[in-house]
Amino acid sequence: MLNLVANGPSGYNLTNSLRFRASASAYLSRTPASAGNRTTWTYSVWVKRGTLSSTMYLFGASSTTGDVIRFLSTDDIEFYFGNGAGGDIRTTQVFRDPSAWYHLVFVCDTTQATASNRMKIYVNGIQITSFSSATYPSLNYNTTFNTAVIHNIAGFSPYFDGYMTEINFIDGQALTPSSFGSTNATTGVWQPAKYTGTYGTNGFYLNFNSIALTSGSNTGLGKDNSGNGNYWNTNNISVTAGTTYDAMTDVPTLTSTTVANYCVLNPLDNGGNTLSAGNLNAAGGVDKLTRATFGMSSGKWYCEVTITAVGGSTNIGIANSSASNTSLGNNANSWAYANNGQKVTNASGSAYGSSFTTGDIIGIAFDADAGSLTFYKNNTSQGTAFTGLTSGPYFIAFGSNAPTLAFNFGQRPFTYTPPTSFVALNTYNLTDSTIVKGNKYMDATLYTGNLTGQSITNAAAFKPDLVWIKSRSAATDHKLTDSVRGATVALVSNTTAAETTDTTGMTAFNTNGFTVGASTTYNNTGATYVGWQWQAGQGSSSSNTNGSITSTVSVNATAGFSIVTFTKTGTATVKTVGHGLGVAPSMIIVKVRNGVDNWPVYHISNGATFYQELNTTIGKSSGDPWGNTTPTSSVFSIKDNGTGTQVAYCWAEIAGFSKAFSYTGNGSTDGPFVFCNFRPKYILVKRTDAVASWIVWDSARDTYNVVGNELNPNTSGAEATGSVDLDFLSNGFKLRSTYNGTNTSSGTYIGIAFAENPFKNALAR
Repeated sequence: MLNLVANGPSGYNLTNSLRFRASASAYLSRTPASAGNRTTWTYSVWVKRGTLSSTMYLFGASSTTGDVIRFLSTDDIEFYFGNGAGGDIRTTQVFRDPSAWYHLVFVCDTTQATASNRMKIYVNGIQITSFSSATYPSLNYNTTFNTAVIHNIAGFSPYFDGYMTEINFIDGQALTPSSFGSTNATTGVWQPAKYTGTYGTNGFYLNFNSIALTSGSNTGLGKDNSGNGNYWNTNNISVTAGTTYDAMTDVPTLTSTTVANYCVLNPLDNGGNTLSAGNLNAAGGVDKLTRATFGMSSGKWYCEVTITAVGGSTNIGIANSSASNTSLGNNANSWAYANNGQKVTNASGSAYGSSFTTGDIIGIAFDADAGSLTFYKNNTSQGTAFTGLTSGPYFIAFGSNAPTLAFNFGQRPFTYTPPTSFVALNTYNLTDSTIVKGNKYMDATLYTGNLTGQSITNAAAFKPDLVWIKSRSAATDHKLTDSVRGATVALVSNTTAAETTDTTGMTAFNTNGFTVGASTTYNNTGATYVGWQWQAGQGSSSSNTNGSITSTVSVNATAGFSIVTFTKTGTATVKTVGHGLGVAPSMIIVKVRNGVDNWPVYHISNGATFYQELNTTIGKSSGDPWGNTTPTSSVFSIKDNGTGTQVAYCWAEIAGFSKAFSYTGNGSTDGPFVFCNFRPKYILVKRTDAVASWIVWDSARDTYNVVGNELNPNTSGAEATGSVDLDFLSNGFKLRSTYNGTNTSSGTYIGIAFAENPFKNALAR
């Protein structure tokens, strides 16, 4: 497996983490021999969450006026002293991404003259400055942390459920995240770095590399590797082989084929089963489907499931994103091995292998390249169960009415050796994306207007070919300008109007962004704006004769984006237009340039017999702008879409960078999870079965979850918030509101998303 990305400037890789099972009341404990510096210290930890929406303690000092760092039941973080009386800050940001790792740094320095500098929280290298409530300690306040009372990691009750690694406590220094991490130059992702400073009297460093329990000596999992010997006793931790084994190789670096960020069951894609033990254990009872966090589209993958109790039907196997929330195998989008020995799909069972029961270990071997699924019972192959499974991604899944199961994706030792060339489900083994830093090809850039003209620089300093500008603070038109039609030539997505020349609008495509002039629509004094940008040919274009109409294209096949201009005559005949991508586009937006007409949109999930309109709220309609013909790798078809000069924006999916998705709503604040295989930068959504606005979100306007600042391409309205919420995640996104435009029960939706980073490299958000 080729891995293009190092894990830090010095190749610093982690090897182990410790799983804390809340169900076992697992925690670490230590009582310092004496107090250290009670006013100034730093605590750094890498965390992967298991159970969500429950109060869980990360670090605490117990006394009548205890100090605590914890996740709250609302999934925000609270950092407080003296039971809140000494100081208490709670983040506005929520943390409910269970698929990857967070880096958290907590800094106490009560000697600071400015109250807000006395308690600080950093996440993935960025300081949090937005708090739902904030009370700061008095000057020179003495914390209970770092005194001679019992300290707990992952306790008190309710205990933390999930994983931790690379824990550093620095006694006597107020540090920044740069002491413990750095930004990878290739990916732009924050990653661990070795702390090389001093620790102070009570400082310690836990990396969990010594696989043994710790009790009364500086050995084993609780070993302090700082040199101080400040070890931590293990409580209710297990290193006995089997389902309770807690010394894991799940870490936030791409260390090796067996050490990286691992797949777990996904509580955000869970029909209602009970998950625990770092999302590796599952208890059924609702006969609903639960999928895991990794999508398998290529490669050969192996995992094991220990049957800890069989109840009723017990079905385990794989499902795709379209599988309904019912028992696994109950529809044509899931494939299962049942405890009665049958293989099940599309609600039909047939003879397959041996029955299984409590204590059996079922191996799942999925060859995504060949599309074949094989199950093993206690290391004996039951034969190939299903073939033809080549339309991924597929997810390890279960959906049964009363089993208890323990999954192992490889983060602890497998009981049996995987079949030859089959690997564990971790991020090291995922295919490298051709794009590891999404903002080199698509970005969302914010700026404030000055009405005199200014150049706007995007983060990766690339030359854009499509710039889509919208005022956030005012009701103004959406302005789209591209390099093929030329700077200053604009179209408006929220009207049918022909293109206009805006001499003081978007005036230039620069090598590192774009320039806006003195127009109030593009650059009004004090107004706030977003500029969405896509890279095509970086200003170059060429003639394309693949279609029956000769087109001019500016194309970037790596990014899966092309801008196509052409002239169409006649409305009753189907014409074809070359798009230059080399693969079939998944989404196309077309506009007549020289006339008043709508903006038809093709989306792969709607198909070529339907269309929607970017400038209106209509659901999918069965007109014929595409000549009822699916785009090919060289051309798309055009029919009833007006005549004259036209422009088309064409996007093809690029694994790990762009995704044309669809989903069905459930009408719940625990809405659908949409797997993208990347951490999104930009998301566009439209309902297909009813009238609703198009909605755009991006990570520039919402830098943390919950995401709620929406703009509507079909209206001139200013940015709105409050009615539509979702979370951007390391591997996709999760709907968090019941708004009918994004998540009404049984409503159908389409959209497109672009990445910050592929899931392989991404951190939790």
